[in-house]
Amino acid sequence: MYSSRSLKWFWLFTALAALVLAAAAGLHASTNAAQKHMSGQACSTCHMAGNEVNKENAHLLLAPQEKLCGAACHPKSIQVSHPSGIRPTLAVPSGYPLDWKGEMTCSTCHNVHGSTPGLMRGNARGRKLCLSCHDSRFFDKMADQGVSMISSGHMSSVTAKTDLSGLDVDAFTVQCMGCHGNYGDLRGTTIDSAQILRHADKSVSHPIGRRYSESFQKGRYKPESVVNQRLFLPDGRLSCVSCHRGYAKEHGKLRVGKQGSALCFECHDI
Repeated sequence: MYSSRSLKWFWLFTALAALVLAAAAGLHASTNAAQKHMSGQACSTCHMAGNEVNKENAHLLLAPQEKLCGAACHPKSIQVSHPSGIRPTLAVPSGYPLDWKGEMTCSTCHNVHGSTPGLMRGNARGRKLCLSCHDSRFFDKMADQGVSMISSGHMSSVTAKTDLSGLDVDAFTVQCMGCHGNYGDLRGTTIDSAQILRHADKSVSHPIGRRYSESFQKGRYKPESVVNQRLFLPDGRLSCVSCHRGYAKEHGKLRVGKQGSALCFECHDI
């Protein structure tokens, strides 16, 4: 049995502990609230109304969202993501808002001032999210039934350099080869030991993973700044996604057509 003095100290300690835990919880909550995306940026970074943003003028931005998000933190993200800045031809649920021009933007799927993982709107993820707008027939027409697209609305480049059987190629290429390589594609797109990519249809063989700046120094190539206007060189390298679009109605569609060797002349200055 505890004495009355012991019980008194026990309850006092319990009360103090409860106050400390409550304070800690309050601090944690305030910290989380402060971690909302863009909370550290002035409203004038994106909004024409500066720091006087309200519901009526919030949609008036200094530039398209794709440019604002890309310039700030996600350079070239539009190159390896679901198309954005477009007017959709499909019915889009009200939970995924279009902008004032009726176009799909970054904030159609993302709450840019949110704090949830990925800033995603709603609870749908993966295929369920895709089917919010697309019907299953859209994916059924694809060779892989959309597996390459519905895992995420963005291709991910976790590291600038990723190993693929000892080859020095970028992470986007590794992701592409996960489906199109020998073990994923019966037609067998391959990359040999000399880092030459050989397409499954045997139509084109081309170096991959090379740094464009090194090729440019050898002469007869256009400046990287010019190439980047139409193609995509992740980490300055030639990649699968340099020439192909991962997110398109025709998965893998070329960024520039082949007619008249137009794609070749995007880089080669001959």
